Amino acid sequence: MTILPEGERPNPYSAYGAHGSVLVMNSGSSSLKYQLVNPVGGEAIAAGTIERIGEDTGIIKHRFAGNTTTREEPVADHGVALRIALGLFDEVGPRLADADVYAVGHRVVHGGAVFSAPVLVDDEVVRQISELSPLAPLHNPPNVRGIEVARELLPDVPHVAVFDTAFFSTLPDAASTYALDREVAQAHGVRRYGFHGTSHQYVSGKVARVLGRRIEGLNTIVLHLGNGASASAVRGGVAVDTSMGMTPLEGLVMGTRTGDIDAAVVFHLARNAGMSIDEIDVLFNKRSGVKGLSGVNDFRELRRLIDAGDEDARRAFDVYIHRLRKYVGAYTAVLGRVDVVAFTAGVGENDTDVRAAVVEGLEPLGLAVDPERNAVRSGEPRVISPDWTSTLVMVVPTMEELAIARQSVEVVEAASRAG
Repeated sequence: MTILPEGERPNPYSAYGAHGSVLVMNSGSSSLKYQLVNPVGGEAIAAGTIERIGEDTGIIKHRFAGNTTTREEPVADHGVALRIALGLFDEVGPRLADADVYAVGHRVVHGGAVFSAPVLVDDEVVRQISELSPLAPLHNPPNVRGIEVARELLPDVPHVAVFDTAFFSTLPDAASTYALDREVAQAHGVRRYGFHGTSHQYVSGKVARVLGRRIEGLNTIVLHLGNGASASAVRGGVAVDTSMGMTPLEGLVMGTRTGDIDAAVVFHLARNAGMSIDEIDVLFNKRSGVKGLSGVNDFRELRRLIDAGDEDARRAFDVYIHRLRKYVGAYTAVLGRVDVVAFTAGVGENDTDVRAAVVEGLEPLGLAVDPERNAVRSGEPRVISPDWTSTLVMVVPTMEELAIARQSVEVVEAASRAG
């Protein structure tokens, strides 16, 4: 299989040419990220970040036309942050009034069992997202606040909620069900939901498009490797398994998260170390993973430590790779046949050592990496496996904001057709 030249790939979004732009909002626990996106070409017209919301000094960056405007000032809450962002569009550009904004797409972390697809936002949707906050207490509340303020400031534009969990609503019961007392699980919503869904959906679809293949005939393992990391098994464009669980803590070793760990470690630390549930929560989510093992969570710094002979850094890398290889093997068994293993996100797109180590020795599974192809730096999707392999290994840059923008257009279009 070969990658089609860009000009020869069918563009399923060409019908969106009549529309202008989509403003994509991502309200995190202490940050706001935004992009003004062209849903057809995929380019970011403008973008920005507002970090350290609620702290003494916030960091504000707005990028447009090759220039970056940077400021430092207090940002009290997400409402203030959104007002600053919209003000920068007027001040620095482009003016939203001139950008023909067709929709505002909001990333929402947790849709629970309620939302299995993007939805047009109304008061009832906001209420339901808020009620799901116990499943994502750090993320859903700021997601809700971002939606509320955006609807207030941009009342004449349709707003769409796009859920991290939606792509994984197709998981079969065998993959989504924990072996926990069923009444307790049902009463408290305990099941595998999965996260990074917009990325996994985008990448698996992009693989099919660049190969010129029908997605219905492709089996793909997607490895989304950033500070947060997740794996998925996708059969014919439908997710059948994923590594993250009820929360983003389960699965792969991550920048600061443990990934898979014996649940009894919680009991042990509570009983013998005197740690509270909140302390264990912080330990597992913010003081573990690669950082907990090595002291750093930036893979460039980790590589420098390894090259300097740091044994803790080497162990952290080995643990990280070991977990990844286990999931590749497991999802090969789940799918039965794997056509493509696709690396994406910050580490997956940029770290040649990680990609090579994951597939090293897996030739019996049809997996290998060509050193020269693996060393290529590019922002384009590319094959990095040798020609003889039965499974393609690819690097496919993710574009979550573009995925959210396109899904937002689809929802607004569907609502318009329905009257």
